[in-house]
Amino acid sequence: MGMRARLFLPTLAALTVAFQALAQGVPAVRVEPVRLETMQRVETLLGRVVARRRGEVASRVSAPVASVPVEVGERVERGQPLVRLDTVRLALEVELARTELAMAESEVAEASRNLELRNQEKLRLERLEGSAAFSRARFEDKRKEVEIAATRLETARARRERARVILRFREADLADATIRATYAGVVTRKRVSPGEYVQVGEPVIDMVDDTDLEIETDIAAERLAGLAPGSEVELRLGDRQVPALLRAVVPVENPLTRTRAARFAFLDGAPPEITAVGQSIRLEVPIAGTDRVVTVAKDAVTVMRGRQTVFVVEADTVQPRSIETDGSLGDRFVVTGGLEPGELVVVRGNERLRPGQKIRVANPEVTSEPPGGEGEG
Repeated sequence: MGMRARLFLPTLAALTVAFQALAQGVPAVRVEPVRLETMQRVETLLGRVVARRRGEVASRVSAPVASVPVEVGERVERGQPLVRLDTVRLALEVELARTELAMAESEVAEASRNLELRNQEKLRLERLEGSAAFSRARFEDKRKEVEIAATRLETARARRERARVILRFREADLADATIRATYAGVVTRKRVSPGEYVQVGEPVIDMVDDTDLEIETDIAAERLAGLAPGSEVELRLGDRQVPALLRAVVPVENPLTRTRAARFAFLDGAPPEITAVGQSIRLEVPIAGTDRVVTVAKDAVTVMRGRQTVFVVEADTVQPRSIETDGSLGDRFVVTGGLEPGELVVVRGNERLRPGQKIRVANPEVTSEPPGGEGEG
């Protein structure tokens, strides 16, 4: 018995060491369940970059063009001169208006003195009332003369006011001979050259404000239910998601395509992909309705032999499985094939796993979810 005991003890110690070594060779991994989640439907559309301010700058006066001190493509500031018209005739009209105002002022002064004189004469006759020298007929005549003088004064004052307004018009015309930018932007077209004669309302310069841009796209009317003006959305431009605000849906429907124009304003300014007004942009826009989709954590997906692969937990082992994805939902891929909701996949420690390898779950509190569950978050 003593000998058997001595032989058994080393054997038990060796087995303990062997089991410890075996346990040390089993990798610890973290797992997460495959989820069934609700995803907002999106539609890939072709949008166009539009400027909120663009158009023609027109002349407010008729005059020959003296100079055009800007070039196509030049950036201009608000109030900067775009076109200068010849001001010789306009300046003469201002001088003429000033002269007419001075004449009107003289007429007012004369009419005022005449009224004052007639009032004095009427006052003298009133003082004689009750005496033998008072004449009722002369008094009535003088009263009428006062009324006529007052009317003439009012007429003179009206002519003076008219002369003042005409002078302001002529001064405004002279100022408008320098056609200025009403907002900061870029000159896109020069419509006139020095020597040409422009009429009132004739376009002289085309401009666009390239700092205040939006995206316009046509959306089917029945899909607009999920979009309300003022709501924030995420527009996908290429590989980037750009925060935007649905500023407006134009209440005019195209009868041929049954679509309406929607305007999206950038919350953080136009992204680098936007380089020109009129540029075509492919974008993903949220539309009415939702879809139930299978998702898997992005950390679970690796590439093996050119295919997206995840390690699925089966009891205490893992098996690789090829999957198909289509887009993403936050930090998860949308799975279109290869996985079912509730299955557990490795999200940490999957870099060196082999098919059929035993594993230890480092987060055993995570359990598989029943098919049809919403999952976490």
